Formats: sequence, C-alpha cells, structure tokens
Amino acid sequence: MGSELQKELDPLENARLQFEEAAQRLKLDPSFVQIIKEPRRATIVKLPVQMDDGTFRVFTGYRVQHSIIRGPAKGGIRYHPDVNLDEIMALAAWMTWKCAVVGIPFGGGKGGIACDPAKMSQGELERLTRRYVADLIDVIGPESDVPAPDVNTNEQTMAWIMDTYSMHARHTVTSVVTGKPLELGGSAGRREATGRGVLFVIREAAKKIGLSLKGAKVVVQGFGNVGSVAADLLVKDGALIVGVSDVKGGVGNPKGLDLPALMGHLSEKKTVAGFPGGTPVEGKKILELPCDILIPAALENQITHVNASRLSARIIAEGANGPTTHQADKILNKAGVMVIPDILANSGGVTVSYFEWVQDRQGYFWREHEVNERLEHIMVTAFNDVARMAEEHKVSLRVAAFMLAIKRVVDAIQLRGVYA
Repeated sequence: MGSELQKELDPLENARLQFEEAAQRLKLDPSFVQIIKEPRRATIVKLPVQMDDGTFRVFTGYRVQHSIIRGPAKGGIRYHPDVNLDEIMALAAWMTWKCAVVGIPFGGGKGGIACDPAKMSQGELERLTRRYVADLIDVIGPESDVPAPDVNTNEQTMAWIMDTYSMHARHTVTSVVTGKPLELGGSAGRREATGRGVLFVIREAAKKIGLSLKGAKVVVQGFGNVGSVAADLLVKDGALIVGVSDVKGGVGNPKGLDLPALMGHLSEKKTVAGFPGGTPVEGKKILELPCDILIPAALENQITHVNASRLSARIIAEGANGPTTHQADKILNKAGVMVIPDILANSGGVTVSYFEWVQDRQGYFWREHEVNERLEHIMVTAFNDVARMAEEHKVSLRVAAFMLAIKRVVDAIQLRGVYA
C-alpha cells in the first residue's frame, strides 16, 4: 500500500499520466508524441561559491527547456534542498502546457539550485545567483529562455539575475527575466495576477453550472499570495469565505469570516490560525468543510483517493500546482465536481509575466487596469476554449486543458516542420 500511495503522490508520475491520457484521446502520430514528451535541453551546472566564512561550497544548479516550439522557454527558478533534475523536467513540461493552454507565445522551462536558502545569508544567495546566471549565460535570454521567481526566490533574486545578464551583455536587458521590482521593469498587477486569474475562471465556471457568486460559500487552503488575493476578490463579488488555512492551522465559520479582520490578524500574527472570528480547523480537514467553491492554493497532493469523496464543493479551482492526484481526479469527475485544473486556473501569473516581457521589450508600460483587462480577456478566452474541448470530447476540464495545450504544440511542430 505504501508504494501505491507513493506512486499516487509522485508529481512526475501524475504529469505523465495526465499527458498520456490527453495525448491518447487526440490520436496523435506517435512520432510527434515522442518529440513533445522529451525536453529539448537539460543543463546541469556545478557552482563554486565563497561562503561568508571564506570557505567554498559547490552547489548543483539546473535549467531545463522542455519546449521552444511556440516561443522562448518560460518558467521559474526555485532554491530548495530537494531540487533535482527529475522534478525540474516535470515542472518544465507543465510550463509548456500552461503557456499553450492560455495561448501565450512561450514554451516551457524551469530551473533550480539544490540549496537551503534558510541557512544562507543575503550575500551568499547573491553570489550563488550571479554564479548560476554566469554559467547559464548562453542558455537564458529574452529570445530563448526567460526565468521568473518560484519557491524561495523573489523580486530581489530576479534583480540580481537581470543585473548579471546585463553586465555580460554590456547593456541593460530588463526582458531577460520577469517578476522584477517595478523600478527595474516589473509590471503593475503582477503580484495579484495569479489570484485574480483564479477569480476569472471561477466566475466563468459558476456561470456554466448556474451558481451565483453572491452568497456562494468558499474555502481557501493556503492563504498566501494566491489564496488571499482570490479570497479578497471573491468577497467583492459577494461570496462568503467560510474557511481558510495556512501552514500553521485553519479557521472556519459557516456564516462567513470577516475578511478585513482576518487580514489584520494575519499581518499581526503571521498566520490565520487562532483568528477569533471562527472555530479552529486542523490540517487537511479544511478541504472537507461544506462549501460551493474550494481553492486549494497550498501544496501539491492535497486531494487524494483518501479524502476526495468527502469533499462537498461543486467547483474546485487549483490555485496551487498539482494539488489533486490522478486517482482523486477520477473520483471527483465521477461525482460531477467541476475541477478547474492548475494549468488553466493558476496561469494568471505566467500571463502577466508575458505582459511584463512585452512591456520590457517595447519600453512602454501599461497602467494596472489595462493589465487586469488584458488578463481577464486571456483567462476568459482560455476557459471557454477548454470548456468547448471538454464538451466536444466528453472529458473533464483537466483532460480537455491538456488536449488543447498538446494540440497547440503539435500544430506548431507540424507547421514549422522538423529540422533534420
């Protein structure tokens, strides 16, 4: 049983199953499937870095370009002790499908360094970042591969990357990364983009099933950047937030939580746990609270075959990457739950990253309301494209999203031809 569950929780395995199910239904030429399954380039770099005590440590860094068929590779860079090549390859493939499903002209990429940033000083992290970029100077670039922040990296990391790349280029190249500070060519609306995108697809899904957002009960697992922004915007649409949680605990109130008071508690205590306006909820139990809409915006593998049948939500919008396992998907699909898959639901972030890249390249920046309007247009179009594919092929939104993404990549290969 242990190995069975382990297999269910393996993100690489889940990515493979999702891809294969969709590819089978498209009845693709097996040679094209082979081409799009494999990453085009995987780079491993050994990075000697001088630590604050004068000693040197060698770190291992990765950058994988899964596909550049539809445009430059696009994807984040994560700093984490568990970073390895398999994980980065799976995440790079996910980025290919995520960019294709929303129709933005990027391929998929991902990067990472196996390190523990919690045990490193700011100076050590800066030296590590700059060495990583210097070693990848021929791999990344505005036309070839555009990184972004991910786990344990942020605006500051992106500023170091941009500066290092620019020093080698001998002129400032803001478009080499996205997720930068506004002062260095970042985009207005980028911080809220993923949560705002979640709101847009929930609106469309609610229309599809005849659910009014006014008075709809919403549970948010993971009250970080994505979850808190989505919750705030849903409240403005008249929804009730009946449960929220973070890594330290959760709180529920069937009559609706007072969001401004909750935000005040969060900024003071750095957690939603212990908020007096509701009752405590432990761990994954938050997912099982009675609600209409569930937003898992925390970690992967939160909804498994163990708890899927206990969920009451009619709509699940995946703010996180990979929160639902392949087995849980089958259970939810059978129960008639509409699951808006991660590659669609949380693609608002990469969409506004695309806007940032466009603005940097033209040297002209849009106002926030323009960014939000363009984001809404892309997310609504993508949701309707996926919903149409789902109805046409009688499949779930997840299978439809993968089918649409894979078809767009294969169409591009067929039009371009294979250079040999």
